Amino acid sequence: MKNVIGVIMAGGRGTRLDPLTRIINKHLLPIYQKPMIYYSLSNLILAGIKEIIIVTNPNDVLNFKTLLDPIFSKSDHKLTVIKQEKPNGIAEVFRLIEESRNRRDVLLHLGDNLFFGHDFTTRIISTISKKNSAVFSYRVKDPNAFGVIKMHKNRVIEIVEKPKAFISDLIVTGLYFYKDHDIKLSDRIEFSERGELEITDVNNLIVKNSHLNVVELQRGDIWYDCGTFDDLANATQFIKFAEERHSLQIGDLEEILKKMYLRS
Repeated sequence: MKNVIGVIMAGGRGTRLDPLTRIINKHLLPIYQKPMIYYSLSNLILAGIKEIIIVTNPNDVLNFKTLLDPIFSKSDHKLTVIKQEKPNGIAEVFRLIEESRNRRDVLLHLGDNLFFGHDFTTRIISTISKKNSAVFSYRVKDPNAFGVIKMHKNRVIEIVEKPKAFISDLIVTGLYFYKDHDIKLSDRIEFSERGELEITDVNNLIVKNSHLNVVELQRGDIWYDCGTFDDLANATQFIKFAEERHSLQIGDLEEILKKMYLRS
């Protein structure tokens, strides 16, 4: 995956997890017995991504480096932690990483999104081997709280952010793949009414000017947006149950990197 760089967004205000996030970045909170950031990092590493950038708040850079540098220093993977001065939106990431990206494609993972499923890593690898950008999607009961995918004849025609009227139950999750030629479209977007560079605006530019694939998570796949106390608790219970029931470790970053290093 030399032509793909992994990026994890791990900044933001974390207001939905107040008051915990007054003193700690939410991506360092535990999901069961591991920091939340371990699960998104594991997905990128298992997908074959060798270079990863974590984007976080200025005050949190040292905490991430303290946690992760000792682990990555023993591997052949490169991890860089950079700062986002203000929570200016997910789409600012393309401007922040432009120099280090070096025209490579980007696999973008929101750090508070937990994914788990049979052959999930294989589907990520398949997605980034294709010629189009893509969003990973999920069917939910309350789509109006998310970016909803509007389709016609199996093609995306628009992504509508938190629509008031029902459009579809298919929504965009926090995992995206962007081709180099589509990333350049992000230069066109402007700050939204809430003062952010919106990833939905980038996706809609790709819809209009290029092609956006939709990778729908399958029956049995698990997705949690761990930015709320309910989903944080639910994700913890799921990981606990899965590890106890099946005697497996999910998101064990040190073990994954050790095995990857021995294979190389």
